[in-house]
Amino acid sequence: MIALPYDYFLIAWFVLAAGSTAYVAFDQFNGNPEPTVMKWGFILVTLYMGPFGLLLYVLADKEPRPGEHEHFTSPLWKQGVGSTIHCVAGDATGIILAATVTALLGLPMWIDLIVEYIAGFSFGLFIFQSLFMKKMMGGTYWENVRKSFMPEFISMNAMMAGMAPTMSLLMMGRDMRAMDPLEFVFWGVMSLGVMVGFTTAYPFNVWMVKKKIKHGLMTERPEAPGQQHDMSGMKSEMGQMSDGQMSRMEGHGEQKAKKPGEREKSRGGGHQMGGDATTPQLAALAGVTSFLLISGMVLPGFSVNLGLSARDVDGSIMPPGMINTFDLPGEAMKDMAAVKPRQVAYVAAPDARGDKVLAPRIENGVKVFDIKAEIIRWNILPDVAVEAYAYNRQVPGPRLQVTEGDHVRINFRNALPESTTVHWHGLIVPNEMDGPANVTQDPVPPGGSYTYEFDVGQSGTYFYHSHDHPDRQQALGLYGALLITPKDPSAEVKVDLDYTIQLQEWLKREWLTYPAMLMEGALPNYFTINGKAYPSTDTVAMKVGQTIKLRFIGTNNNFVHPMHVHGGPFEVVALDGVNLKDTARYQADTVNVGPGQRYDVVWTARKAGKWLVHCHIPHHTANNNVEQHGGGGLMLVLNVQ
Repeated sequence: MIALPYDYFLIAWFVLAAGSTAYVAFDQFNGNPEPTVMKWGFILVTLYMGPFGLLLYVLADKEPRPGEHEHFTSPLWKQGVGSTIHCVAGDATGIILAATVTALLGLPMWIDLIVEYIAGFSFGLFIFQSLFMKKMMGGTYWENVRKSFMPEFISMNAMMAGMAPTMSLLMMGRDMRAMDPLEFVFWGVMSLGVMVGFTTAYPFNVWMVKKKIKHGLMTERPEAPGQQHDMSGMKSEMGQMSDGQMSRMEGHGEQKAKKPGEREKSRGGGHQMGGDATTPQLAALAGVTSFLLISGMVLPGFSVNLGLSARDVDGSIMPPGMINTFDLPGEAMKDMAAVKPRQVAYVAAPDARGDKVLAPRIENGVKVFDIKAEIIRWNILPDVAVEAYAYNRQVPGPRLQVTEGDHVRINFRNALPESTTVHWHGLIVPNEMDGPANVTQDPVPPGGSYTYEFDVGQSGTYFYHSHDHPDRQQALGLYGALLITPKDPSAEVKVDLDYTIQLQEWLKREWLTYPAMLMEGALPNYFTINGKAYPSTDTVAMKVGQTIKLRFIGTNNNFVHPMHVHGGPFEVVALDGVNLKDTARYQADTVNVGPGQRYDVVWTARKAGKWLVHCHIPHHTANNNVEQHGGGGLMLVLNVQ
């Protein structure tokens, strides 16, 4: 899935890795004189490390000119590269296979790390070391297992000490698509982990090559008359080497001249190695690398929740700057995560408007409404679109207009990828119709439906919204106005115009839409009235002397918005759907509209001009911190002629 800018980098990286691997494979099997197991080692490592694997091959192993491989690969640093390549090729293959399987099985991250270590160590020891190198090392398979155990243990510990924290912190970091093998970023993290593991394992491998307990790079040429298979093409080259060059070939067992009493032996064309390391030295290396391994696997658990699996987090992408901790639950991550662009079911026209009146059907005297929740792409500005949760493909959802005393039925269908419900904010309804998930009803599952039916016994300004994960769903657009006309027309406040203002806060960063929340990293950077940010909000035409009822609805989740009208005070005539008595009405020019609150105010157009309606928190009248044409966000214009 292409979701973040670096996804394009990952695609380019994989293309380079494929090209690099193809080149190394072609060159290895078309003339580079070394054993087949090393050819495959370089191919696999280049597949995992991309251009860096190619770089190591060209600098350390690729024969520059015919007949020079022995001399070219003799420096100790190159021998260390060869030893590490062999280690990483086997161990990383086991680790990557294990990581893929454990992720698909939904195992927690801490179990994943243990399985990866066991798989990597087993694949490296039993397959790459003891089986693939059996012919070169000589002896039986189980002899090679025994002799390879300690070098492989040290090397694997060092490698996993680098890979484990890299994978843990990145997989359980901001972009948890990294836990899903079906995502590009999973393989990007694996590639980076292999590179870090190579780096941490390299110095230990150099030491082990120097002490002749691991093989480095080797040369294998076709047999010629009078030459042993394992020494072909080497004798003439060795005869031309200086003592210094010979000394740099320590660990290159099959190329070093035999001296009396040295431990290296050759049996049956093999390359067994004795080793100069002492038992205390090996014990120290085993202990230190074990400590590094345990630290690398445990310490990330102080920062991220290693108890979660790929299924628990469902590929969540967290907002930039969000603080992740080791006790953050997977459900919280999913609630705060970005909307996945690939889940968008409908793209609204850039100039589409929400809050459209939904006309009911009349069935046996019952007013019937059909509403559906799904994910859409919605423009809050001409050049800014959000992935929104929407009722009937609009933000806000359709306006439901009924009359006090009506019997209504709302057929709700859930096309979201998660469960949801609908709550009728402020209405007196039967308890089973109220909407709180797992309290008065079972959540409506994806693809499910639910019918809400009740008598309307109130009048005034109300709204409806999600009441299942409302921190996420309402913030992403699941709300709509519910306006109820009083049964007695004389109870209605008489005005010339009526305009509803539904407030909302949005978080759009790095192409993705997140539910805006009052917490670190999740604060909003866009604000809308009826689904649009100024200057895309409505301009309401009026004439001098006309009155307008402004219905402020706190459909937002987070802030108290001090809504102010220019051009003179207004009269507050209703609060939370209830008309105030004449003696209780009062004049003001600002009302603090909190989440869930409703204010009905009547404003009179006293003078001609463009009069603003806006939130009096300046940041809320900007678009991503920028003013456009005098403002942004929670602003609209009353244009009085």
